[in-house]
Amino acid sequence: MSNFFTENADMQFHFKNLDLREIVRLKEGESFAESKEYPYAPRSCEDAVDGYRRTLELVGRISGDIIAPRAPAVDEEGAQYHEGTVTYAKGTQEALKALSGADLMGFTLPRRYGGLNLPTIAYCAAIEMVSRADAALMTIFGLQDIAETINSFGSEEQKARYLPKFSSGEVTGAMVLTEPDAGSDLQAVRLKAYQDEKGVWRLNGVKRFITNGCGDVLLVLARSEEGTKDGRGLSMFLCEKGPKVYIRRIEDKMGIHGSPTCEMHFRDAECELVGQRRRGLTKYVMALMNGARIGIASQGQGIAEAAYRDALAYAIEREQFGKAIVDMAQVADLLVEMKVAVETGRTLLYETAKVVDLQQGYEALAETVQRDDPRAKEIKEKAARYRKEAGILTPMSKYYCCEMALKVTNAAIQVLGGSGFMRDYNLERYYRDARITTIYEGTSELQVVAMLAGLHGESLDPWFTERSARKYEGEVALLAALAGQSQQRLKDALAFVKKEGNNEYTELVGKKLCDIALSAVIGHLLLNEATLSPHKRIIAEKFIRDAAIRSAANYSAITSGNDLVLREYKNILSADVPTA
Repeated sequence: MSNFFTENADMQFHFKNLDLREIVRLKEGESFAESKEYPYAPRSCEDAVDGYRRTLELVGRISGDIIAPRAPAVDEEGAQYHEGTVTYAKGTQEALKALSGADLMGFTLPRRYGGLNLPTIAYCAAIEMVSRADAALMTIFGLQDIAETINSFGSEEQKARYLPKFSSGEVTGAMVLTEPDAGSDLQAVRLKAYQDEKGVWRLNGVKRFITNGCGDVLLVLARSEEGTKDGRGLSMFLCEKGPKVYIRRIEDKMGIHGSPTCEMHFRDAECELVGQRRRGLTKYVMALMNGARIGIASQGQGIAEAAYRDALAYAIEREQFGKAIVDMAQVADLLVEMKVAVETGRTLLYETAKVVDLQQGYEALAETVQRDDPRAKEIKEKAARYRKEAGILTPMSKYYCCEMALKVTNAAIQVLGGSGFMRDYNLERYYRDARITTIYEGTSELQVVAMLAGLHGESLDPWFTERSARKYEGEVALLAALAGQSQQRLKDALAFVKKEGNNEYTELVGKKLCDIALSAVIGHLLLNEATLSPHKRIIAEKFIRDAAIRSAANYSAITSGNDLVLREYKNILSADVPTA
């Protein structure tokens, strides 16, 4: 018997020390009114947090006992395609049955639709555990953001029709955005939405690279305004699978084999508008993508956790030259780097999820509060603040956790040596599965663009101000000074590129700017953890000292003004460019 929640000391640390009372009150209301209607609804903050823990224990048990043992066979079998029909691997079907049977498919949905009404932070932990067990399954379990989008923007009739089916596991979904000629540039979407002679909306065109495109309920981005070419002509539509939604094929992928990635042909398929016309990309997709990006960050976190644990277990058992390889300095260094990366990723991920929960809670409260309510101004100010913070922390988490997953799986294979390259071990699967996380739901490069916008917009200034004011003692105070150096270097580096006024150069050094920002953000988060645990003090020291060195190097590179790549890239590449 294995439980991916109770056996994970770091997850236990976080759920012991996270103060979730504000989030609980925003989710449940001050009076916990739903406890009178639903027997399983909490009656207090303590009751709610205990419910979160019990739910995560259940996810942890299913992940450890049911999902993980089936993952190698799922990877081998993969999703199957035959004449327009997609079939999940046997292990995937069994895992989904277990999750549905435990009522876990409506994780964040309201109770009136059969959901559990759990916060994003608990959902991230659940996705992490499912991903540790089988990253491919996460792309089905983690698509609950589709139901959340319907809940946020759909009509009451749409919510009543679809959300209970999502909660029960009766249906799965897909967000149908990408097209053959419109990858990251969603403004270029061409799939046509039109109204027939009876006023019924219909879809006509092709979509590609659609995760779980075989799902029952599809959220489709389509061009509804004739003659438009940008995002203002796009709307969001609900469409059910059927004979006029044809799956042309599923992709033959490097990894996540259990997850069907579909090419779809809409043949005048009937659909219905979600929300308002023209808001498909500018509002609804952005909300959908933000949720999806936190989900993929959680997926990367889970894969990294799995890889680290397998590498550690192997290093303890494997002997070379008369001793376990874990006791060899270079192997120990690899494992420590992996451990620190995994724990810092989780720290950033949970902070992001917490801020998203506060954003959603205060935004919902702001919509209902009366103007003459003395709390109105404070509520709206908090909603605005958390919206800005979530806007930059979300791409930070997506970038950091997914890039970290690549590094950790790569290092884990190195620990196993030749064995890590073999299919006899899970690590080569982890490596293949990790690779997609830096690509889908926005590449790492797009996350950098989003982070830079937030940094230039000073989205984190209140966050930094609050944490910089905290006082620490002893060794932690010395670490706080180093974290402050990274924060100052970020400020100075941003001032430098602003003064230069060269957008291309800013883009060129964008990753270095964002890495300094991540060093400062994670450093501040670790300082508080360092006061709570001797183990966390060591983790903080390792990360913050190394981050200070990296930040100094990145700062030097940024302020050097070296733009050789911009000036000479054509000359550097010209020898390999075919001539007519």
